[in-house]
Amino acid sequence: MEDEKKGLTAGHLTMMALGTVIGGSFFLGSSVAIQSTGPSIILSYIVCGILVYFILFALSEMTVSTQAAGSFRTFASQYISEGTGYVVGWVYWTGMVIAMSSEATAVSLLVREWYPTVSLSLLGAFIIVVVTLLNLLGARQLSRLEGMLAAIKIFAIAAFIILGLLLIVGFIPGIPAVKSSLFRSEPFLKGGIKNLAGSMLIVLFTYAGFEIIGLAATEAKDKQKTIPKAIHATVFSLITLYILCITVLLFLVPTVTLNDNVSPLVSALNRYNLNWAGTAMNIILISAILSTMLAAMFGLGRMLRSLVEDGLGPKFLKDKTDVPYRGILFSGFSMLCSLFVGLLFPRVYLFLISSGGFALLFTYIVLMFTHIRYRRKNGKPKGNCHMCGFPYSSFFTLIGLLVAMFSMPFAEGQTAGFFAGLLLVLFYSASYFIIKFFNARKLHKLLVKTSKLPSNGSFITEFSDEFHKSKHKNSDKN
Repeated sequence: MEDEKKGLTAGHLTMMALGTVIGGSFFLGSSVAIQSTGPSIILSYIVCGILVYFILFALSEMTVSTQAAGSFRTFASQYISEGTGYVVGWVYWTGMVIAMSSEATAVSLLVREWYPTVSLSLLGAFIIVVVTLLNLLGARQLSRLEGMLAAIKIFAIAAFIILGLLLIVGFIPGIPAVKSSLFRSEPFLKGGIKNLAGSMLIVLFTYAGFEIIGLAATEAKDKQKTIPKAIHATVFSLITLYILCITVLLFLVPTVTLNDNVSPLVSALNRYNLNWAGTAMNIILISAILSTMLAAMFGLGRMLRSLVEDGLGPKFLKDKTDVPYRGILFSGFSMLCSLFVGLLFPRVYLFLISSGGFALLFTYIVLMFTHIRYRRKNGKPKGNCHMCGFPYSSFFTLIGLLVAMFSMPFAEGQTAGFFAGLLLVLFYSASYFIIKFFNARKLHKLLVKTSKLPSNGSFITEFSDEFHKSKHKNSDKN
């Protein structure tokens, strides 16, 4: 009971999820999608929000009914195959490690605007070390810090919405009312359906990271109530904040003036000579990225622990404590290695970093396919925590994610990510079969040594024991 009282609440999980989701991809990366799509970008945020809702509820169903460390990875092992669980776990871990090392580089570049003489590699390494050490404090302490950083980001978006509305209606002295003149001058479906489809890929990335709820579920208090509450609060908060923010933005600035070098929020405020917004947004952007890194590291440590406990990861990473210290430290070390590879071999690194988006899409696709298999085996779960509209909602989400993945080669700058992601999946698929082959050989040697059975001509698989038993029975009959 004491552990239950000390567990994470719905508020903790919600703030942790918002801390992971609202990051540089929204504050900076959304410029490209808005610029290419125009006002119809609102449709992308609504559709992607619906997809996120269904994905989270699919994850919630499985998490609440069978709480398991590793969340979607463990469920994939149970309802599809062990190999699928292995591949999705390591693809997710690798993609997030590479992505977070790039986030450390982004923070370093922002900090260097104030301290231009400091080495980029030194700043990046310092940030990764701090994020790693903070994660060693444990879930509850981290959730408090994550809540503070998430609150800063939410406050920044809310402040932009309020300030934007004041500009629109003309309540700022010396600045005439904007009204709807800019909004009306923009074609709604700028660039056509092709650009709208391409923008959905980028928008989906601005929602990415919500799966932290599933990874943190093992440390939640009263999961039957906590997980559904956290999901509803997360999805409602994200869709509301994003759509309000983008709608206000569309009134303030022509989308053609946006670019990926400047935050769209800063561009909008600078247009009205509110130049202090640049410095303020720089601070908010740094806190947003650090918040994302902290929450991502939390999930990476738990993912590694899940893999190791199932015998699908290095044994030296096995932890017996509540906090997966070794998994966190190993993830931090891997981020450092990724950071230095990026600085030494930028072209190779750019190819690798682009696989991060593919890794997330691949994870969500496997998650939805797992949910379909779960429902077919177990039926509709008891209680209120279940996805509405099954199986149509699951197939709708799965098809939407597949379309997003296979649209990557047609989206600007995403072709390399698609092929890098495919190589990542192929690499881990091959490594799984290699590991199973060597494990089978070890098992074969052990069986030969302990049972003194002849080793020649034996075909040993993971079912070796049953194979030899049946062989003895046949020989006895003869």
